Amino acid sequence: QVQLTESGGGSVQAGGSLRLSCVFSVYTYGRKCMGWFRQVAGKEREGVATLDSGDGLTTYADSVKGRFTISRSAVKNTLYLQMNSLKPDDTAMYYCAAAVSDRGCTPWLISGSGMDSWGKGALVTISS
Repeated sequence: QVQLTESGGGSVQAGGSLRLSCVFSVYTYGRKCMGWFRQVAGKEREGVATLDSGDGLTTYADSVKGRFTISRSAVKNTLYLQMNSLKPDDTAMYYCAAAVSDRGCTPWLISGSGMDSWGKGALVTISS
């Protein structure tokens, strides 16, 4: 089972930027759907962004479009989330997740339900 480790969380003021990183412990062969999700205590988990390793297709939640960018380094076995123009509403625990999928990022995976590998999370706090 691959282990995912997030880093890069922290506290910044509104309008600032952060970059989250997620290192995969081992390289897994095959097409994968990888993504970032976030959760605020007492609320449902929200899908933030996904990336299909097969065709490079990305998806974003409407709330982060134009501000966040998901990317990866295959050489470094790392997934990134660049977050710009941060808002207080972006405050949450951010989780990296992945699943091997020969169909890429299906709606089920984009929702997070089908992801089978999860990191422990990185806390992001945005002050106004």
